[in-house]
Amino acid sequence: MVPGLVSIIMPSFNTGRFIAELIESVLAQTYTNWELLIVDDASTDNTDDVVQDVKSSHPERSEAIHYYKNDRNRGAAYSRNLALREAKGEWIAFLDSDDLWYPEKLEKQLKFMNDNGYKFSGTGRIEIDENNNSLNTYIRSPHHVGKLGMFLYCWPGCLTVMYHVPTVGLVQIANLKKNNDYAIWLKVIQKCDFYAFDEVLSKYRVRKKSISHDSFEKLVKSHYDLFRIGERMNPVSSFVLACLNMFFGVWKKFRYVVCL
Repeated sequence: MVPGLVSIIMPSFNTGRFIAELIESVLAQTYTNWELLIVDDASTDNTDDVVQDVKSSHPERSEAIHYYKNDRNRGAAYSRNLALREAKGEWIAFLDSDDLWYPEKLEKQLKFMNDNGYKFSGTGRIEIDENNNSLNTYIRSPHHVGKLGMFLYCWPGCLTVMYHVPTVGLVQIANLKKNNDYAIWLKVIQKCDFYAFDEVLSKYRVRKKSISHDSFEKLVKSHYDLFRIGERMNPVSSFVLACLNMFFGVWKKFRYVVCL
């Protein structure tokens, strides 16, 4: 483990259209002690070429950008597990391959955590569309979330999260098709509480095939699998928590989603 180093975990699949801009948002960070671990899930587009072009354009940081490619399509959970095993940082951060960070994201979030002794945190985020246009939506989280609260709902956005490796240890999750980022938070929350830094430092890209556009039945099923398979809970508890997640998902829209 390298003290002060932030390991940024990023799964990728057919995001050649967006990934260059994402990497540039990491390269633009005012906090420069980072490594970016990209795990491509056997993309069939030009992702390989785009990543190589960006690395070639920034030879001074090329060695900090690690690119892995799965031998076949294995899913985001497998890709995140691989990156987490390869990570060398004291801190773990997450960024999906179509989202973006503001330049001071890492610096401000680390200061927030170090100043307060927090080991697990997230930030505010806004939503953008596939063409980088703002959707005028600001999404916050409760300031403090404990273990029960995190099981009731996935409060942090994946692209906003950071946690402290010496406190949490190596996290590995079940091979879930959906909610695999939430599965990570459920492991982390058992070691330390979550705290939100109420400032917009990330841009979440809303795409047409996102899980948020799934049917209600599919959403319940994906959450049931999260608790039943990911956390090995009994069927009744898994179903109850899946339903509670749907309830708090609606409640969050009234309490923590702000139209700008």
